[in-house]
Amino acid sequence: MRTRHFIFSAILLTTAILLAGCTGNADTAHRANDEVIVVMNTESEPEAGFDPAYGWGAGEHMHEPLIQSTLLVTKTDLTIGYDLATDVSTSDDGFTWTVTIRDDVAFTDGIPLTAHDVAFTYNTVKASSSVTDLTMLESATALDDTTVEFHLTRPFSVWPYTMTTVGIVPEYAYDAQYGQNPIGSGRYMLAQWDKGQQVILEANPHYYGEAPLMRKVTILFMEEDAALAAAKAGQVDLAYTAATYANQTVDGYQLFAAASVDNRGFSLPAIPHDGTIGNDVTSDLAIRRAINIGLDRERLVNEVLNGHGSPAYSVCDGLPWFNREAIVEYDADAAIRILEEAGWVLGDDGVRTKGSLTATIPLIYPASDSVRQALVQAASNQLAALGIATVIEGVGWDVAYDRAQTEVMTWGWGAHTPMELYNIYRTDPEIGLARYSPYANATVDRYMDEALAESDTEASYELWQKAQGDHTTGTIGDAPWVWLVNIDHLYWVHDDLNVAEQKIHPHGHGWSIVNNIDRWSWK
Repeated sequence: MRTRHFIFSAILLTTAILLAGCTGNADTAHRANDEVIVVMNTESEPEAGFDPAYGWGAGEHMHEPLIQSTLLVTKTDLTIGYDLATDVSTSDDGFTWTVTIRDDVAFTDGIPLTAHDVAFTYNTVKASSSVTDLTMLESATALDDTTVEFHLTRPFSVWPYTMTTVGIVPEYAYDAQYGQNPIGSGRYMLAQWDKGQQVILEANPHYYGEAPLMRKVTILFMEEDAALAAAKAGQVDLAYTAATYANQTVDGYQLFAAASVDNRGFSLPAIPHDGTIGNDVTSDLAIRRAINIGLDRERLVNEVLNGHGSPAYSVCDGLPWFNREAIVEYDADAAIRILEEAGWVLGDDGVRTKGSLTATIPLIYPASDSVRQALVQAASNQLAALGIATVIEGVGWDVAYDRAQTEVMTWGWGAHTPMELYNIYRTDPEIGLARYSPYANATVDRYMDEALAESDTEASYELWQKAQGDHTTGTIGDAPWVWLVNIDHLYWVHDDLNVAEQKIHPHGHGWSIVNNIDRWSWK
């Protein structure tokens, strides 16, 4: 079966290379010094096309859209910068955001981009998207050709981060087929899309910003083994790879690692079992805190990721709103003391008990994810040394969300917005608990609400940090989630290719690498 899969991948590789018009070895893979060929995984190809209303620029495709312009961008330090916008202000109550845009921007067909297109885009995305969260938007209104107002249903200080991912579409040319043949005003135009194989982008000659150094970008979609074969054949310039391939040598290429907040961690139900949700073992704070400090994250990085990652302590490590109080030193002895002081007694079988409870937790992971499976197994071995037993099971996503309400689930998260914290930890008023795993803390909720109500986005960072708390308070002290590792995004890069400085990548090993491909160059 493995041989048949490799042969099929090789056929796809050959076809894609011919379509891309490149042949030869690693010295001739690029046909000119303003062209580049990139390999992404097959999941990176947007099924619904390049339409912001259907997730392009958000979710697994999170980036500043290459084909469309955005109002704002994130800088390399993840603070906010301008793209189409020239000025952004908010009302004192935080319900209205006013954005002034450039007056020198046109779509690729020559028709000017105006605030009317901006308002149309946001209203369309709100009505259509199941990926981009615009539930806080009531409506967008163009006041004139260069001014748009966003009317929100509630204060939302992190609205600028939403404005970094929604690409602007032309109202006059938008229809149900837009994603297949998009018209934009961004750095590149879609020149060709051979579905299942490749996308070819060409520089927009009418772009209002600095002209792209890479005039032509060919993106091939391949499985991991085919991507490695393409690099070994010298047919591509950058190819994604995984830690399992990283110990190989590819002539003419170097391994490039992009840091990420593409993290993996456990959710620990923080309330006792009530017959429907909760878990009697993990609801004990001592168990959660012991797990948090009793797991050797560096060892997990080395054993599971072959060193290509970093320990994770939160869902937002290294981002402007990260609270460094979340960083804990691995201390198995201290973890054992916490358990013993809380009455968890080690039995002859190596498992702790407390009254009628046994320190055994069901530990589940998505069955399709080999990395999470390896993490679970490695973490399970470490937990056993603390006297905490695990029952490991791979499950499908069709049941994972429900089972996470009573069992310890292995997740992957990470985004360029503080809303990742909010979505994970904030109490859902309809159910009285957080959405993905049962947990509630009124103080955490208050700080998050105050952060959203803050009129200054950067000033809100301190409030997000207060919601995280310290080792006795907030989400850090409560430890309803235990974060394990941040996964480096790995790529084979041609020796002569300069890849521009990368931002910390979000969850998803896909389009983030090409966020600044217009600034790449050949040596």
